[in-house]
Amino acid sequence: MKYRQLGKTGLNVSQIGFGGIPIIRLDLNSAVNVLKYAFARGINFFDTANAYLDSEMKIGQALKDNRTEIVLATKTAKRDGVGAVKHLENSLRMLQTDYIDLLQLHQVSKEEDWEAIWGPGGAMEGLSKAKEQGKIRHIGITSHSYKLALRAIKTGLFATVMFPFSFIENSASGEMLDLAIEKEIGFLAMKPLAGGVIDNAAIAFKFLRQYPEVIPIPGFDATEYIDEVLAIYAQPNNITPEDLAVMEKYRQSLSPTFCRRCEYCQPCPNGVFITAAIGYPVVVRRMSAPVAVRFLDRAMGSVLNCARCGECLARCPYKLAVPDILQKNYQMYEEHLKLLAEQSKSS
Repeated sequence: MKYRQLGKTGLNVSQIGFGGIPIIRLDLNSAVNVLKYAFARGINFFDTANAYLDSEMKIGQALKDNRTEIVLATKTAKRDGVGAVKHLENSLRMLQTDYIDLLQLHQVSKEEDWEAIWGPGGAMEGLSKAKEQGKIRHIGITSHSYKLALRAIKTGLFATVMFPFSFIENSASGEMLDLAIEKEIGFLAMKPLAGGVIDNAAIAFKFLRQYPEVIPIPGFDATEYIDEVLAIYAQPNNITPEDLAVMEKYRQSLSPTFCRRCEYCQPCPNGVFITAAIGYPVVVRRMSAPVAVRFLDRAMGSVLNCARCGECLARCPYKLAVPDILQKNYQMYEEHLKLLAEQSKSS
């Protein structure tokens, strides 16, 4: 395993990290085994979030005895200082540690979120005090918005930025990544497999290895997947014309319905959580249906408010048939609810 310094943090992290979403669907013993195996294979950067159900607890249970040998990153979606600090305190308990190496502001993709974070009593105020107290070593930010991620980098005030990066979502490969490198801001690649859409790990990581400054954070729920990715990194990186053709085939196959989560469709005038609801099938693939139903219950319930007013259709730069996709996903959600209810009765 090779290690790289994460921006100017002074933290040396493995060239690939461990994303904490997929372990949600594992029982505690299975999750602990996968986490310990990843650590034994040389992965030392573990990323999770307060919102990822029991992911923090499982990571804490698995790696509490290796605290000085690992780098822990977690996130808060709170925009106010009091809420962000409460999330931090909960993360410290769940992860069984007295400090977080990297606390990230989660999914800052809207102007109002940015203003709230930096305003009086905002999250940055609370987290900066926590940093002074030694509870946080560094503060980062995650986003699906190119505009706001780039703004965050330009401030130079964040230690890291996490942004979608794959051969499908490659908008970061120009100005954004160049500026992050120039300002020595660590760049973390969320969704290196495009949220589970890319099922060819070799192709996905061949693309990402062209950018050695980028630390991908794939999610793992089995030891064989860890072995698969590490085997890719053990070989020289050589992208062939055939590889490029495969990448293009993926792009073409996804273009009609693939949501890039740019959030230009938001806010919905009727309160539909469009981005989250459109992503329901991907969450099912990543987390399993029982977890997805619980994880996105509020978002999927909001689909019932869709009035087909057409505002999202006009805003979507990819011309997605948003209302139709929402209804299709809601039908899937209902089917999962019924199936889980039947399973509950039979048990």
